[in-house]
Amino acid sequence: MAAMFETVAKALVGVLELYSALGLLFASAFVAIGVQRLDLQAKGTGLGFRLLILPGVAAFWPVLLNRWMRGVDAPHERNPHRKESEA
Repeated sequence: MAAMFETVAKALVGVLELYSALGLLFASAFVAIGVQRLDLQAKGTGLGFRLLILPGVAAFWPVLLNRWMRGVDAPHERNPHRKESEA
């Protein structure tokens, strides 16, 4: 029974390592190129901003990859904060 839990734990760690590695690979390209294309306010930002968003980009890389591939260039959220800034 203990061997089964160890095998499951090793498999889970392997999946998380793969997810993290793909996330860091994607994040390095995204913070260099993609963030300027998805968020117009990110154009001209410096290295500090890009290093600050790197962990979040690595964590949420599937969502950001989807948006980048679709070419979405504006936030799609509709909440009171966004509605006020659009007016």
